[in-house]
Amino acid sequence: MSEFGRERPVDAVRLWSGGLATAVVAALVVLVGTLVIRGVLGIPVLAPEEAGYLGGTGTVAYASVAAAAALLATGLLHVLLLTAPRPRAFFGWMMGLMTAVAAVTPFTQGAELASQIATGVINLVAGVAIATLLGGVAGTAAAVRSRNRPPPLLRHEGILPDVDGSDHGRDRRRP
Repeated sequence: MSEFGRERPVDAVRLWSGGLATAVVAALVVLVGTLVIRGVLGIPVLAPEEAGYLGGTGTVAYASVAAAAALLATGLLHVLLLTAPRPRAFFGWMMGLMTAVAAVTPFTQGAELASQIATGVINLVAGVAIATLLGGVAGTAAAVRSRNRPPPLLRHEGILPDVDGSDHGRDRRRP
């Protein structure tokens, strides 16, 4: 045990492999979102209309930033799992607020309203994807090793009554 309480094992391989997969999903959310917004809705996002359905190099940079955000979120989650009292709750709040910032930021830029809305929606979907996927990964990365620990011996510690059938003459019909 540490001075802060019990040690919490975290399966770092599981956590970071989930983080990498989340980074790929975040990048794909940006690419698919850009394709839908530019190609289907005809709204110029990240590049002039002449740039095509996927835009230009701005789309690649945008997808790369989404992937990097997922990896940074994985690092944050790892630190929280090791140190915070309620790591998943804090992670959820932090991701919710960061997603809100990402969704609102396009409205502070000088662009057409349709482009601002489209970019905000893409940011929102990417943020929600990162938060929910990593939230699920956190549950499995933190729980994997805890399943390998033996269960607490509550009966022998005097917390629970003996439940092996020998209740020493007590009437079982009564609570």
